[in-house]
Amino acid sequence: MPIKLNIIVGSTRPGRIGLPIAKWFNEAVSKDARFEPALVDLAEINLPMFDEPKHPLMQDYQHEHTKKWSKIVAAADAYVFVTPEYDYFAPAPLINALTYLSKEWHYKAAGLVSYGGVSGGLRSAQSIKLMLTGLKMMPLPEGVPMPFAGKQIENGVFKSNELIDLSVKNMLDELAKWTGALAALHAK
Repeated sequence: MPIKLNIIVGSTRPGRIGLPIAKWFNEAVSKDARFEPALVDLAEINLPMFDEPKHPLMQDYQHEHTKKWSKIVAAADAYVFVTPEYDYFAPAPLINALTYLSKEWHYKAAGLVSYGGVSGGLRSAQSIKLMLTGLKMMPLPEGVPMPFAGKQIENGVFKSNELIDLSVKNMLDELAKWTGALAALHAK
């Protein structure tokens, strides 16, 4: 049975390059029989700033947007977050989306495809890993950093290279291992 993998686009701003990168990644993952990818765009989900009156651990959601988000997140076995680096940190919409839920994230593996300037979004990836561990997720050490990724987009389509493709393979191999290892914990 394939691993249900949510590929979550972390940026919502106009002009973002995260969506072409996420579409490329989704296509790359769809060629791997171990996974059943689903592209999740936070711009389409359109969550307001966290507005639930009760703590997410209670799962007593009052708003339809939270109930919808909960179902999307709970349906996945693992996640890959496609994140830019804004001011040495992950973008606010991604932090907000993570904050909305708790148990839905527990005991699942998470990979990061990061992009930015010279750092390739690595500082953003590192900043989000701390939050992921607080949500009882396993953020993988292997990731897919992309320095100056905007230069690899032609006519709205991301063009990969050999080094990025190898990083994707390595991350997916680890994601499959960790998802299998965490399955028993997640089932409880």
